[in-house]
Amino acid sequence: MDHENPSGCCGGPSAPPQAGLSRRTLLRGAALTTGALTVGVVALPGAAHAAPAIYNPFAGYPITGTWEEHLARGSLGGIDFGMGVGTNLPACGAGTIQNIPNNGTGGHTVTIHHSDGYRSQYLHLSQFLLSDGTAVAAGTVVGRSGGAAGAPGSGNSTGPHLHWHMINPSGVRINPLTYVGQNPGGGLPKTTTEQDGIPGPICYKRMQNWLRITSGYLGPIDGVPGVNTYAALQRAMRGYGYTGPIDGVPGVNTWKAVQRLASGWGYTGPVDGVMGPNSWRGFARFLNQDQWD
Repeated sequence: MDHENPSGCCGGPSAPPQAGLSRRTLLRGAALTTGALTVGVVALPGAAHAAPAIYNPFAGYPITGTWEEHLARGSLGGIDFGMGVGTNLPACGAGTIQNIPNNGTGGHTVTIHHSDGYRSQYLHLSQFLLSDGTAVAAGTVVGRSGGAAGAPGSGNSTGPHLHWHMINPSGVRINPLTYVGQNPGGGLPKTTTEQDGIPGPICYKRMQNWLRITSGYLGPIDGVPGVNTYAALQRAMRGYGYTGPIDGVPGVNTWKAVQRLASGWGYTGPVDGVMGPNSWRGFARFLNQDQWD
């Protein structure tokens, strides 16, 4: 669905070389590349070459174009995920935003510049949401997907989808799924609900990812639970005594089953279907397992 000209600008512009660097600047850069910057007599650990914490925010969507398929038709590479126009696109890692309107065959492109020189790019967007230079954390929604043939921002896309690739510090496009597999330090952060008993976006993202892995959830990992999220939760709760309909509308019986699950993770309160802080703490301990990262 994503036919890119390898000589096009889908890779996004590279940062131009900086001229006129002073000797002080060069020496400071050399210190950073060694992994430490000396200030007075105190050596501060450097992070210039730390791997960015990248995760796959699109794991719930089908891959409609593999890396190899892109290469076979002359593209520089990428991964296509099938999704409807207007789907929220979470940042795959922390960085700063650069929007590139009408970026050749890639159409509207958002680039996330990570701190160590890696870049992540999302192509064929229907909408930019943040201004250039905005600092974002992993999971921040940075734009909305597009790709409808002939629509503004679609470039040469022939159908709704998102194209994702990364670019390494040398300017070479790389497979983000390979990168994530080789750098497992990424992934979803742990939820603080385990400590404060208050569910929030990270708690719900972890819940969605757990349900994606185990219970057929196919929606976005966006921390905003809806009918599809709750329907998957009800399916998962069949093993904890839930016998009601799979309608995506959680009620007392759904939450009773969640409390039964939470009882295996430190919850000692009543199974009454009323989720209070202690119920959420137990549930969050379950969700904070590494396997749901």
